[in-house]
Amino acid sequence: MKYRSPISVVAAATLLLLTACGDSAPSEADAKVQSTAGLPRGSEPVTLNPADFSVDITNEYWPMSPGRRWNYTERDADGTEATAVVIVTDQTKVLANGITARVVRDTVTQDGEVLEDTFDFCAQDKAGNLWYLGEDTAEFENGEITWRHGSFEAGVDGALPGIAIPAVPVAGQAYRQEYLKGEAEDNGEVLSTNEMAEVPAGKYRQALLTKDTTPLEPDSLEYKLYAKGVGPVLVLRASGATTRTELIQIDTVPAGAGTGPLGTP
Repeated sequence: MKYRSPISVVAAATLLLLTACGDSAPSEADAKVQSTAGLPRGSEPVTLNPADFSVDITNEYWPMSPGRRWNYTERDADGTEATAVVIVTDQTKVLANGITARVVRDTVTQDGEVLEDTFDFCAQDKAGNLWYLGEDTAEFENGEITWRHGSFEAGVDGALPGIAIPAVPVAGQAYRQEYLKGEAEDNGEVLSTNEMAEVPAGKYRQALLTKDTTPLEPDSLEYKLYAKGVGPVLVLRASGATTRTELIQIDTVPAGAGTGPLGTP
């Protein structure tokens, strides 16, 4: 899920101070932790068995049943707003690495005009890890595609899959989210699983807090909060083009929603 529009750094820092609960390593960590060594990092190769993957995504921090829709508002430092809509479609895609992925549609608009449109490819392994396996993305201006960089598919031109959400998040876990050299090199780190977030959609406790970075944009830093049974509820882009993205509503849509061509969701 991408958020490109420009929360001030001060606002981001203030919110994190208010929501952080001083999460320490859980007492059951030794028993339940998915070792960081077991999660892919950087350009490390990984061998995946397609038979171990499913498009039935039940990870508690981001369950993805077909027809589920998240509606977000993005606000930048000067108050400019955009809308992001994420839909779990009823479509699947067989990727180059042999894994069948669920197609998730992510569309950002402003004043009714599409700014960015993306098909994300996700699947869950037997352990419960939610994998990010590729994306077909485009940025638009006046209805025309102006940028296609960032698109990748695991198994094509050296692109590697990554982790969106570990099966059992534990503070300190680090992992890659995606990898295509020079195009898509996002990394994630679990900071806490005991946070709070309040957004228009509701107030959530025991939320997962992650930190996202990329070597392609060294000045870019995002904090994301995921609520159990809901998914992403708050995204703070705390450096670079600062943004606050918050969940407004979660609902369901009819079969076939979100399956139109890029630029026409």
